[in-house]
Amino acid sequence: MLVIAIALFSFSVTAQEVEWISWETAVKKSQTDKKPKKIFIDVYTDWCGWCKKMDKDTFQNPKVASYMAKNFYMVKMDGEGKEPIEFKGKTYKFVPQGRNGYHEFAAALMQGKLSYPTTIFLDEQLNMLSPVPGYQKPEPFLNIAQYFGDNIYKEKDWKTYTGQSK
Repeated sequence: MLVIAIALFSFSVTAQEVEWISWETAVKKSQTDKKPKKIFIDVYTDWCGWCKKMDKDTFQNPKVASYMAKNFYMVKMDGEGKEPIEFKGKTYKFVPQGRNGYHEFAAALMQGKLSYPTTIFLDEQLNMLSPVPGYQKPEPFLNIAQYFGDNIYKEKDWKTYTGQSK
């Protein structure tokens, strides 16, 4: 029993929980923290199965969760959210369309390609680094996150970083 209790305790200590914050909170922290982090946005919808799979498999992965918590403010954004969002002097709203509609801010972040899930990386000044569409497994996702989080993107293009250039 003691061995099981110790094993469970050590697992709970090493397990990193993802702390999702609102867009507004992330923007405020980026402006007020002494050492602001980059912003990571997970754009999802309630009906998206791949979004749920990425939540479970990728974002709950201990290595991913730990790295992301250390380097990014993590925002979860409903691509079909109804609440207006203010950003850089513009108000983005929900646009009813078809069965569900979409949020203008999510569409702007995804550069007009409404694909779920899409993960968005912004720098410390809230400038777009890159949208990354589609489901990502933990290891490839961590590779992408480190490319932006460790500022590798400033020195190497993606193909050089991943060894794809010849």
